[in-house]
Amino acid sequence: MRLPSMSQPFLLLPVASAPGPPGPQARLAVLGARGVGKSAMIVRFLTKRFIGDYEPNTGNLYSRMVHLEGDHVALQIQDTPGCIQMQEDCMQVLDSLSRCVKWAEGFLLVYSITDYSSYQSVRPLYQHIRTVHPDARTPIIIVGNKADLLHARQVEAKEGLQLANELGSLFLEISTSDDSQGVCDVFQYLCKEVSKLQHAGSADRRRSSIIPRPKSPNMQDLKRRFKQALSSKVK
Repeated sequence: MRLPSMSQPFLLLPVASAPGPPGPQARLAVLGARGVGKSAMIVRFLTKRFIGDYEPNTGNLYSRMVHLEGDHVALQIQDTPGCIQMQEDCMQVLDSLSRCVKWAEGFLLVYSITDYSSYQSVRPLYQHIRTVHPDARTPIIIVGNKADLLHARQVEAKEGLQLANELGSLFLEISTSDDSQGVCDVFQYLCKEVSKLQHAGSADRRRSSIIPRPKSPNMQDLKRRFKQALSSKVK
């Protein structure tokens, strides 16, 4: 499945300037192998600036208020280090990454189209997320980054789309350096999906908290018991 295009603007606000009482929140995590452009994607989204080189991160947390469909949403985005080690189709996940997966409500799984091994990391990451979040509604988007580097492509777009279809996820190829709108579309769509899931969860909790009405008594049974009571008194 391909990511639908976003037409609504997605406005970023400084945290301190958000008007009114605290509103909805959304917790996102960006996961993937080392060097796929996770930090650059987040910074591109938050600042509209592209920075190509980053020191290896240890997991930065970014917070912003965003204006989404009339609501001010407190958005938190967890960057993650490239700590995935592939060994005979197995993945060793650091404790910090596991905690991040438990914390987040929506996920971007990023690989670089110039690095086939990063593409291979997507499936075990997806499976780990589904182990922690078995609810199939938990939104996960697969992103093929660095789409401007066609001369160095190792992963075809059809391979990314096929993987997403197999996993039941959405897929998009973007260039963080060249396409600010594409980066914005990814985060905007993920926020909307998280919001939908939160509303659905609230509705489920409300339904489960409603005390069911007691069943109406069976009139025939009441008449039978009444007759039995009368007959016992007569005796």
